[in-house]
Amino acid sequence: MHELSIVSTLVESVLEFVAVHQVGKVINVKLSVGELTCVEAEQMRFCYTALTEKTSLEGSVLEIEMVPAEVKCPHCLYQGPPKYWEDALCAAPVPTLQCPKCGKAAEAAQGHECTIKTIKYVT
Repeated sequence: MHELSIVSTLVESVLEFVAVHQVGKVINVKLSVGELTCVEAEQMRFCYTALTEKTSLEGSVLEIEMVPAEVKCPHCLYQGPPKYWEDALCAAPVPTLQCPKCGKAAEAAQGHECTIKTIKYVT
């Protein structure tokens, strides 16, 4: 469950921001999360609620904006959505770093980020 470690780092970063900027109350934290990170948004929200209890972030909302995966193939120059692995054991298709056009290894062009976009607060 790497969602817990990601959210733990997120909460630490926001609490540092709060301390440095003398923020009174955080209302909303908007996060940009790439599809290739394979994290579950609901698990992140659950961890956020648990980790922000009894802090200045308690009661704030974690808003998660999902960024779709995109690959770039150095072999055939394809750029776009990746090939997805669809397996009966998976709840949803899993993005891969395989070019859907030529089948060779591709590079992640987008979808691997996990970034704080905005922090909404009152002083």
